[in-house]
Amino acid sequence: MNRIYLERHNPDQNMHRFYQMFVSPGLNGNWSLVREWGRVGPPVRVRKDWFDTEPEALEAAEKVFDAKKKKGYRVLIENLRAPLQRMV
Repeated sequence: MNRIYLERHNPDQNMHRFYQMFVSPGLNGNWSLVREWGRVGPPVRVRKDWFDTEPEALEAAEKVFDAKKKKGYRVLIENLRAPLQRMV
């Protein structure tokens, strides 16, 4: 399993958010990008998107990763494969 975990904090606005995503294989040869987000603590929301290949799932993860970094999220844990590692 490949995983990345980001957090965003702004104490003045009482904002303590996390965003986590990972890519994992499905049972039928497909791949999923699983995303969890909400306030720091237990996951509040979960979304799973399915893709035919692992490169497609990693490409989708890259797009989400870029968008979150632009919003101010910082990487705390990162062990996704090469496509995302070059961005940290």
